[in-house]
Amino acid sequence: MTRTTIEIPISTNLRPDMINDIRNEVARNNQRLKRHGLTSAIYADEQKSSLLLVKTCAEWMHQEYGKPQPRKLFGDFWHEGELCILFADTNLGKSILAVQIGNHLSKADCMQPFANQLPGPAIVLYVDFEMNAKQFESRYYHSQWGSLHFGHTFYRAEFNPQADNPALYDNYDEYLTQSLEAAISKTKAQVVIIDNLTYMRRGTERAKDALPLMKQLKALKTKHNLSILALAHTPKRKGNKPLTLNDLQGSKMLINFCDSAFAIGESQNTSGARYFKQIKQRNAQQTYGEENVCVCHIDKELNNLHYVFDGYAHEESHLQKRDRHLLRQQALHLKQQGHSYRQISQALNIGLATIARLLDGEKHNTQTEPTEPNQPSEKVL
Repeated sequence: MTRTTIEIPISTNLRPDMINDIRNEVARNNQRLKRHGLTSAIYADEQKSSLLLVKTCAEWMHQEYGKPQPRKLFGDFWHEGELCILFADTNLGKSILAVQIGNHLSKADCMQPFANQLPGPAIVLYVDFEMNAKQFESRYYHSQWGSLHFGHTFYRAEFNPQADNPALYDNYDEYLTQSLEAAISKTKAQVVIIDNLTYMRRGTERAKDALPLMKQLKALKTKHNLSILALAHTPKRKGNKPLTLNDLQGSKMLINFCDSAFAIGESQNTSGARYFKQIKQRNAQQTYGEENVCVCHIDKELNNLHYVFDGYAHEESHLQKRDRHLLRQQALHLKQQGHSYRQISQALNIGLATIARLLDGEKHNTQTEPTEPNQPSEKVL
């Protein structure tokens, strides 16, 4: 008896769902790699493919042993390899200071007494989203002495409005990041100054917008071995309050993910005076906190618009003084109108505890007259 073998073709439709999912995932990965000019060999390199690198603490210590500490770029305010944020109110001179720092770094120089420990001139890329070329030139030009001589390795980039064509990109934020990376590669920059952070994202008020921006900047910093100084604004603030990390405009993700931050404050008591204050630091101790801020003023010598260091001071000496008697009268008036302590606190922009002390003190000062010595006071039951 002859046994007949019947071959049944296997249809791809009969594959288990798991197999189809794996095949689809592989196809997507290959397309993604091809789009970026990569091959699957990248997966063999853990340094380039693994999001988390895991080693014992002893291995990490051994890896870093003997490596030099990050060098200072602007004293203890900003160190090599850091993503640093400089923030201040509008028209306080953030851009002036940023250009001054960049020019000093490109000349292997420094603004005294803020050390620059780099061994030679740095290649600096200043990305200027604030001013056009003529506005920039007018700051550093004198009718008799001409233009300021900048360092030969100090590059400036400005926004090109003609390139803002939706046909060139799918996502504007990614297009901007790619353009920034292209400028870094073209100049071989070691230091990047971004003026200012607001232009890097359509909005940084929310964590979902600020977090991707900071991740992109940190990725650029690591990939190209950069030191980045990013300028940012503060919202409108009262002159009687010390500068804190809460004064940085936007989401707290900005301050959480940067390596260091410092701010420029305006003196309320000395005309034209500014002060620099450390807000966050990782590679140094806090040298310039509220008890030791750096006092400066802006000067223009011929074609050189720059900051001049004047000395050190306590931040409190540059804050606005408020008349305590007047505040008490204002608080009492609002209290008589029926406002709560919290409402009075918000109206006068003073802490709730301070309002309580002001009003409790008023109560204490308006106590009833004491009883006669020979008349015992009534016993309170």
